[in-house]
Amino acid sequence: MAKAKAKKYREPFNLKKEIKLLPGYLVLLIWIVFTVVMVGWILAASLSTSKEISQGAVLQFQSGFHFENYALAWGSYNVSKFFMNSLLYAIVSCVLIIAISAPAAYVLSRFKFICNRLIKTGFVVAMSVPAIMIIMPIFALTSTYQISGRGLLIFLYICINVPFTTTYLLGFFSTLSKAYEEAAAIDGCSPMKTFWKIMFPLVQPALITVTIFNFLAVWNEFFMALIFASSEDLTPVGVGLMQLVQAMQTTGNYGGLFAGVVIVFLPTFLLYIFLSDKIIAGVTGGGVKG
Repeated sequence: MAKAKAKKYREPFNLKKEIKLLPGYLVLLIWIVFTVVMVGWILAASLSTSKEISQGAVLQFQSGFHFENYALAWGSYNVSKFFMNSLLYAIVSCVLIIAISAPAAYVLSRFKFICNRLIKTGFVVAMSVPAIMIIMPIFALTSTYQISGRGLLIFLYICINVPFTTTYLLGFFSTLSKAYEEAAAIDGCSPMKTFWKIMFPLVQPALITVTIFNFLAVWNEFFMALIFASSEDLTPVGVGLMQLVQAMQTTGNYGGLFAGVVIVFLPTFLLYIFLSDKIIAGVTGGGVKG
């Protein structure tokens, strides 16, 4: 009954308030229309021929829908290899980032020790350092010791995203009630078991949100992959698309190029579609209070 009453209740229409919000509505509407038009055009171009694209007849589909562009991009232009490389980098990196950052954030937020504040400050400082500043020293070290491969890229992605993830989770762990830990201690749980069995599940919204952010960061990362992906077998989608654009200048198959763009864009689009409520809950929430 309470839910039914809550659904029936609506805030009275306030004309003055709505007029004040009108500029914001207009900006939001323009942004939505622009985004929908651009995404729709790219999708239509991926199903068109190069001739139709060059003539500006993308939305007319004079020769029908060319789904073979996707097969060509996936197979002949190695988008499948780029896609699977990025998927591997993103999944492994995200799992290891959480495995490192979640315990670190828990310890820093719940226990007081000598270097606690110093470590927190160190994470904030690390977040403020641009990645481009550390590329050359890392490149010099990897060249000297001949370190390369997928493991190197995954290691770099982890190191770059751990400071942000730890800092993000600090606020959520700090809002959890100490009653959980006290009850677990009475039942004989060790601190480590208390964390993994009780505290870790309580920050699930934050974990999902920060994992999505990390996934997108790794998936869309370009500069480090350009430097350290030493062969085509290691190339992720960012660098792969650059190579695809260069190849299209020779072959002229722009339909295949846009098909590759759609394939690369699809995972992030699906994340936002199916997990948007989780992202909002993780961003707006301050943790789970007990």
